[in-house]
Amino acid sequence: MLGEIVRKSPWFFDYARSTDDYTNFVLRHFVRDFLFQPRVRYMVYFRYAQVKKSKLIQFFCQYKLFRLCRKYGIEIKTTTKIGAGFLMIHPYNITISPNASLGMNINIFKGATIAMSAGKKPGAPTIGNCVHIGLNATIVGGITIGDDVLIAPNTLVNVDVPSHSVVIGNPCKIIPREKATEKYISYKI
Repeated sequence: MLGEIVRKSPWFFDYARSTDDYTNFVLRHFVRDFLFQPRVRYMVYFRYAQVKKSKLIQFFCQYKLFRLCRKYGIEIKTTTKIGAGFLMIHPYNITISPNASLGMNINIFKGATIAMSAGKKPGAPTIGNCVHIGLNATIVGGITIGDDVLIAPNTLVNVDVPSHSVVIGNPCKIIPREKATEKYISYKI
């Protein structure tokens, strides 16, 4: 009974990807992870703030998100569209634009920035499914990143990236590669 309720919760797939716990939901493991892992706490509050109709629950979740933002530097507004299976590997100093759109099974590391730009391509990025965003990577502008893309650490991405690619460097260099994220994104939804 509890397992079915949990599987219908908006945060379940994010939690399942971070723990590889799809089949056996153990409440005491979840409580432990919720208390000691800021990425789990952040995503539970984030998902509930997005879907709950109650103003009181939304206010509470927004307050908890604000506190976590101040403590860990995670800046993700609840208007950001993020698909299921979002995983913050090291949840510190991550910034995502409120207008950005992220697909399913996204890995993001510490220091990553997904931001709007008013330059050559104004707007916020649109990111596909199964994308691995490395440490201190920056993605700016109204660009589109395809599915199965690996963005290396310290990379500046300001151009469209086709699916099945590895992106490295500053300025970025795009290298076509089938199954680019095969060993980087595990426990896919």
